[in-house]
Amino acid sequence: MTTPKKQTQVRLQPDVLDAGKQAAAARGLDFNRYVERLIIEDTTGARAAGMAAAQRLIAEHGAFLDDLEQQLADAPYEQLKPGAAA
Repeated sequence: MTTPKKQTQVRLQPDVLDAGKQAAAARGLDFNRYVERLIIEDTTGARAAGMAAAQRLIAEHGAFLDDLEQQLADAPYEQLKPGAAA
């Protein structure tokens, strides 16, 4: 059995609202679900855990990722097409 959802009103600057709607759409969510998810992630520690994991990844593999990014930036477009021989 789920608890019925409560409705609230939030006042946002127009540019903040637009940015939120665009971010929600990019994730395939409606705006209400996007805001709900942000609050849940922030209050449960999920966001902090994800950020900590990202920091560990960068600390451990940052040099490799930087090198890969540079190689991709330097590679001609023709070499990046799917199925192209390496």
